[in-house]
Amino acid sequence: MALAHSKAEYYTHTHLPPHQNYVVLTPYYPPFNRNRCRIFCTVLLILLAATVFFLWPCNPDVKIMRFKLNRVHVHTFPRVAVDISIFVTVKVRNTDVYSMDYAFLDVGVGYRGKRLGHVRSESGHVTSRGSSYVDAVLEFDGVELLSDVVFLLEDLAKGTVPFDTVTEIKGHLGVYILQVPLMAKVSCEVLVNTVNQTIAHQNCYAG
Repeated sequence: MALAHSKAEYYTHTHLPPHQNYVVLTPYYPPFNRNRCRIFCTVLLILLAATVFFLWPCNPDVKIMRFKLNRVHVHTFPRVAVDISIFVTVKVRNTDVYSMDYAFLDVGVGYRGKRLGHVRSESGHVTSRGSSYVDAVLEFDGVELLSDVVFLLEDLAKGTVPFDTVTEIKGHLGVYILQVPLMAKVSCEVLVNTVNQTIAHQNCYAG
């Protein structure tokens, strides 16, 4: 009897992963949190700007407080010239939160566009938010004014004399451990009342 042989076949099945979809999730910020962050950043910028504005160094304020004509004498021989003695008080006000040390204070005086002369004071110190008063005496002898002598005599007769002043100050601010240099120049038109020796009018501008 013949035996029937059977042949078995084996198959291996591999399961492939199904098609996958990926979703990227971003953080979600509620509208309330976003608005609060914007408000916080805005307030922070305002505070930073105010701090910089408050602490930023600036030049001092310079003003002529007193201008007194001590003596005016006109010479006609050998040439037309004028001797003038002037007493000036200058106020230096430090507007910064730092102290200020100035190396010199220079005051120049002119009449109708002609520079008569100048005087320079010594160094000084002005505290934070403080003021300092500097007195100076200007002696001008033999100043040739030529045709302006007539105008000077007319002004003296009227009792008011217009002068031009230029005040320069140079020094530095003590910003913590640093020294910030400063230099200011103020020009003024001063109308002096020669009757009561006071300043009738003053117009100042920087430069």
